[in-house]
Amino acid sequence: MKKWFLIAVCLPVAFSGCGQNTVRETNKTEYRKISAEEAKKMLDENTDAILLDVRTETEFRESHISGATLLPHNEIEKKAADMLPNKDALILVYCRSGVRSRAAANALTSMGYTNVYDIGGIINWPYGTKKA
Repeated sequence: MKKWFLIAVCLPVAFSGCGQNTVRETNKTEYRKISAEEAKKMLDENTDAILLDVRTETEFRESHISGATLLPHNEIEKKAADMLPNKDALILVYCRSGVRSRAAANALTSMGYTNVYDIGGIINWPYGTKKA
């Protein structure tokens, strides 16, 4: 009897996240983690997409993905409303390695942005970068 109870309770929990790339930080906010390849395709197909670099200004000047807009992750809560007025816009977020982009994507979705994608770090971007 105990075995069946454990199977009935644990099995659905164990498989509830399989095959999904959606990252759910809270009950109501979510964003998707995507690869550089998926991001490149989205950027090529959506000319209105916003590519958001959430690193520091110094990092941005050294190298960034062409077409990116700088909004350092520690300024998102102060500046996002002015810089990103359309909360339904397609927003792709990146940093150096993926840590700040995850935090930024979570902050944006917590602020009500609905179409946010975390593409991780520029170190994994195989399509070239440019200096400011």
